Amino acid sequence: MTWSIVARDPSSGQIGIAISSRVIAVGALCPMFRDGAGALSSQSYTSPVAGERLLEALANGTGGQTAIEHALAGDDGHMWRQIHGVDAAGRPFAHTGESCIDWCGHWTGEAVSIAGNMLAGPQVLDATVTAWSEGEERSFADRLLGALEAGQAAGGDKRGRQSAALLVRGAEVHAAVDLRVDEHPDPVAELRRIFDLFWAERRPYMATLPTRADRSGIYDPQEREAFIAAWKATNGVV
Repeated sequence: MTWSIVARDPSSGQIGIAISSRVIAVGALCPMFRDGAGALSSQSYTSPVAGERLLEALANGTGGQTAIEHALAGDDGHMWRQIHGVDAAGRPFAHTGESCIDWCGHWTGEAVSIAGNMLAGPQVLDATVTAWSEGEERSFADRLLGALEAGQAAGGDKRGRQSAALLVRGAEVHAAVDLRVDEHPDPVAELRRIFDLFWAERRPYMATLPTRADRSGIYDPQEREAFIAAWKATNGVV
């Protein structure tokens, strides 16, 4: 029903998820984060309870695969669940239940996990993996989205297209990126359009927000405008 990529950026410590599906508002239900624990996507007969239990186990120091066993213990539907992600250190974990609908499967690499079910075929996963592996020169958020785009180009969800989301969290209270397309005939393409606008227009503003290290941020209107203008000039944003 869904495919997604969950990864950690070693240079920034950020953790992100890119996801798409032929259901409405996939970004509202499947992705889950917990500060200091990690991030995951609970998909294919989604169980937010399993996701919560898994993140709790990670927060308590339980390893990923053992945490999955804990999360699915007592769940009579465990064979229908697909759940995967990375912990706070970037260690990947993944589970694809034996009853998940074909094509289904997962792949894990260094600080990344990719999984999907009810896909057009294994080429969706393969294309997502390849795009991620070849995208090291891109920014972390753009690399996640590029991997999702490659999976969509390879067929994506075999039932069609409806929603997509991109979420990136780091050390701050606010997300670095939190974008959703909840209902659209071409959601991954629409997510790209919104992301490109966000990357150019919203990032400089977000750089003025209070942080855990600087509880004031830049709040004076003139100072803020000057900072944003300088930021855009430095980063080549027109």
